[in-house]
Amino acid sequence: MSVEVLENLKKAIIEYDGEAAASWARKAVEGKIDPIKALDTMTVAIREVGEGFGRGDLWLPDLVGAADAMTSAMPIIEEEIKRIGVERESLGTVVIGTVYGDIHSIGKTMVATLLTAYGFAVNDLGINVTAESFVEGIKRYNADILAMSSLMTTTAPEQRKVIETLKEEGLRDKVKIMVGGGAITQEFADSIGTDGYDPTAAGAVKLASSLIGR
Repeated sequence: MSVEVLENLKKAIIEYDGEAAASWARKAVEGKIDPIKALDTMTVAIREVGEGFGRGDLWLPDLVGAADAMTSAMPIIEEEIKRIGVERESLGTVVIGTVYGDIHSIGKTMVATLLTAYGFAVNDLGINVTAESFVEGIKRYNADILAMSSLMTTTAPEQRKVIETLKEEGLRDKVKIMVGGGAITQEFADSIGTDGYDPTAAGAVKLASSLIGR
């Protein structure tokens, strides 16, 4: 029974079926399947899609669909993990969000999903996030990495503001900063003093791993 549930959970994510993914996640909980195994199953699924995207076999809508499906199931499994008090080994803690003034979420959500799939503990602050909220998130979650997204050129300067605020708070040297989004270039990332930039979701995972020496 547990094998069937996990296989269907994986299939739902690969087929971008969020409703089915949530349903099978609930069945996994009801069937008392180890939630870590369920999370690992989702990880395998999203990795397969991510790798297919990286090879050019799949397209952006495929990655977005799989990320959405995993996002539908993730809270159900995470709640069960918290309830029974087990912990999944983490590569590091990430605080991620789209900067203030920018309400675009697709790219940020894909990065967050892939980071989670590859073993990071990800705390997604959402969109339209102020510098103060980023600072609060870093303190609250004791983040190893701050990941900021900006799709619009008009909001890109907010990334600089966040970094300056971190310096004022004495936190800049305590967290690695990576940036991305349609408005960001390597030149801009270097100019505001980040630790890394990558234009793709898959590349962001590799960047995060390198920043913490994994």
